[in-house]
Amino acid sequence: MGRWVNYKRNIVQHVALAVYCKARTDCCQHTMFYTNSNLDRADHLRKDAEHLKQLRNASTTRLIPVKNGKSLVAADATAPVALMLKADAHQADIEVFLGLVDSQAYFAIDVSTMSDSEAHALALIATDAQGQQQPGLFSDLRHIGPLMPAQEGSMLAYARGLIYWNSHTTHCSRCGNTLKSVNGGHVRACTHCEHMAFPRTDPAVIMLVTHQPTNGPEICLLGRSPAFPEGVYSTLAGFVEPGESLEMAVQREVLEEASIKTTDVQYVASQPWPFPRSIMLGFHARATTTDIHCDPIELEDAQWFTKEQLLTFGNWADETEGYKLPRTDSIARYLIDLWLAGESGRFNRSTQHTH
Repeated sequence: MGRWVNYKRNIVQHVALAVYCKARTDCCQHTMFYTNSNLDRADHLRKDAEHLKQLRNASTTRLIPVKNGKSLVAADATAPVALMLKADAHQADIEVFLGLVDSQAYFAIDVSTMSDSEAHALALIATDAQGQQQPGLFSDLRHIGPLMPAQEGSMLAYARGLIYWNSHTTHCSRCGNTLKSVNGGHVRACTHCEHMAFPRTDPAVIMLVTHQPTNGPEICLLGRSPAFPEGVYSTLAGFVEPGESLEMAVQREVLEEASIKTTDVQYVASQPWPFPRSIMLGFHARATTTDIHCDPIELEDAQWFTKEQLLTFGNWADETEGYKLPRTDSIARYLIDLWLAGESGRFNRSTQHTH
């Protein structure tokens, strides 16, 4: 009887995994959120101030407003889309040329100094990509990004990142004098010396660590930061330090945070993460030890999980109790989904391009 119960349990688990993989097929086939852009960044136009001025004032140009890091989107929570302004709708202190889509120019503008009532009035005259007015609001892109059209989500992430950099890079790191925006908002030049500042992107490695026991199913290592919502477990991650390769950073971070030694570090994919200014570099690694000892500053807890256990997890921001997976627009979730779907071969194929 016990053997029959175990057989039935295994069948149920495999069916559940198959259903999950079918539901997540889209995740395993498309690129990650914020990586699917049809925008021509048109670098050759950035140094042509007169041409940029003409583009900025063109009737077809659209403005992407950003307010305190939030993006203007349609208020329809089930299908949010980007909302934009016409060129004559507003002039801002910080404006950044994003690029072209089929010869139509897009600029990001910072409206953070606006009051809530002023921002609401601006939202009332905004339109979607088809020129239709919709009720809008300023929302955190991390909350609504997975529900947006991929190309629009990528553009809003791009706009958010450059507005953040411009608004937080105001003084020269060499002489302390003020910086002015040049090259369409992609360079900030010192008003006193010849120093120029360029947009900064901080590289961070993020890794799915797995282990195949001698007996039993394959397991993966997930941990939870003290800053995570209750119940959320995710892949480990950390910033790359000077003087180390990406592979070295992967092994160091896993060892520092969970005391797990790793080998066979393989690159999988990367994702822009302008929250505020990172590039997430995704890896897969194989554990050579399994005893976990967490750095309490970095991790509140870390555990090994099987695929069947992950099938019972909820999602980030779920109000239910229990374990939860990371947010659906993150590369952490992408790495987990690849593993759940049995796409480990993708890890190997990804690294072939790096040798």
